[in-house]
Amino acid sequence: MADTTLTWLGHAAFRLDTSGGKRIYVDPFLHGNPKCPAGEQEPERADIVAVTHGHGDHVGDTVALAKQHGAKVVAQVELAGWLGKQGVDEGSLVGFNKGGTVDVDGVKFTLVNAYHSNSAPDGSYGGEAAGYVIETENGTKLYFAGDTCVFGDMALIGRIYAPDVAILPIGDHYTMGPREAAVALELLGVKRCVPGHWGTFPILTGTPQKLAELAPNVQVEQLEPGESVSV
Repeated sequence: MADTTLTWLGHAAFRLDTSGGKRIYVDPFLHGNPKCPAGEQEPERADIVAVTHGHGDHVGDTVALAKQHGAKVVAQVELAGWLGKQGVDEGSLVGFNKGGTVDVDGVKFTLVNAYHSNSAPDGSYGGEAAGYVIETENGTKLYFAGDTCVFGDMALIGRIYAPDVAILPIGDHYTMGPREAAVALELLGVKRCVPGHWGTFPILTGTPQKLAELAPNVQVEQLEPGESVSV
């Protein structure tokens, strides 16, 4: 079975092309994202969208992708309810909660903890912020931390799910920076990291180079927006 390809679209937005042919968007902040390549702002297709929390720079184009492409949308249950009120078809929504795993067309999504504030773009309650462990059809497991600080129970995520790669925010200010991300990698026990949530705005000062210095035993992928890696 083919590899899974992970493409960084700037900020915390990622496209995942799975070994089984599914196209998944995680936190698809495309329009309005100053780092999203122009050629990535109008997706030709989208099968599944996963949203970590309700802030506008993560919900992004979720509703548009669901309407245009019939994409299924997975989200924490309160956020899923809000997305339904914005026009996402109820039959396309998969609302669940932390600790739960759902199988969407052969790809498994587990909702895990994150420590961050949360509300929907209109200010309404959006449940709690979360992360995902996504297991693709060939068994590859990716941990998308979402927006979070480091927390000790990342060790449990590593112990229970044993992700192959961690996608961590490193920009600082609104999330953990490289210093905390390096400790997160220790707790998770992963040997490969794709940084996100950095470089979008001047206030996000953390860099992959700094993380690589602090985590010398981890392969830190230093992608530019639009670049991909096989996982």
